[in-house]
Amino acid sequence: MLASWAHGEDAALWSIDDERIGILTVDFITPVVDDPRKYGEIAAANALSDVFAMGGRPLVALNVVGFPTSCEPIGVLQEIMQGGAEKVIEAGAVLAGGHSVQDDEPKYGLVVFGEVRRGEEWRVDTARGGDVLILTKPIGTGIAATAIKAGLMDAADVAFAVECMATLNDPGISKLPESVRRAIHACTDVTGFGLAGHALDMLGDAAVGMTLSIEAASLPILPGVAEMAAMGMVPAGSYANREHSGAHVRIETKGDRGEGFDRLIEDVVFDPQTSGGLLLAVDPGEVDALLFALRRKFPGAVIVGRFEKKPGQGRTIRVI
Repeated sequence: MLASWAHGEDAALWSIDDERIGILTVDFITPVVDDPRKYGEIAAANALSDVFAMGGRPLVALNVVGFPTSCEPIGVLQEIMQGGAEKVIEAGAVLAGGHSVQDDEPKYGLVVFGEVRRGEEWRVDTARGGDVLILTKPIGTGIAATAIKAGLMDAADVAFAVECMATLNDPGISKLPESVRRAIHACTDVTGFGLAGHALDMLGDAAVGMTLSIEAASLPILPGVAEMAAMGMVPAGSYANREHSGAHVRIETKGDRGEGFDRLIEDVVFDPQTSGGLLLAVDPGEVDALLFALRRKFPGAVIVGRFEKKPGQGRTIRVI
């Protein structure tokens, strides 16, 4: 085994041979939208993301299903699984079966196996001082999903959020020049622990001493999320995330844009994401080339922060 629990790695890694590393992950979620096919797409994209976040490519997937056949028609399950299958195919992998159980609430996801060439795998905790931080997708999906369930979000904003969540986190690594690939020093995807929680994993051991400064004004936020957050559509998981990582996060916006902006930034950095984007720590010398390549797939990809090594100062995220 090449990965451990120590720093929140996105998937299990182990040596296959001198050239290949295997990647194995599993993830499933409850519905975040009413459309069963879109739910299937989002759940599959969410599960496949962990392989992409390790720098790999998915090869084989298995369905993981919980479904209440006593109160939901089987056609709904077929739609969910069709949406998932389409995403697996889009990712270039094979859907090879799976397992289902009776459950009181629908649950759907995937076990995914992938591979990466030895020496080209990405880790979560290997950001370097001076690296810039790129985020590939807007944040706020937890707030959006809460508002969608309450029937409060504008239809156009719902459609945009769904499209973001259903977009595969495939950065097209094989098409990048070698110099750009090597400039990516660390990566993770933004999921249940929110932007702050997953960014914190990138800072490594406290003994290393690393500070990440995130520019609040640069954070891409889903349309409609600011209004929904102001209405109180903040998911319960956000408060758990504050409890988990809040001691390492300093919100330093200081009312520059008003109290409402400060509250929004705090809400979105701890917001638990479903199928959120990738966070990439990148050498600044290659960041323009990487952004150019990423924006073919992720038009909103943007620099949101910078890492600074500060020995003896532990791990800190500043939102400025």
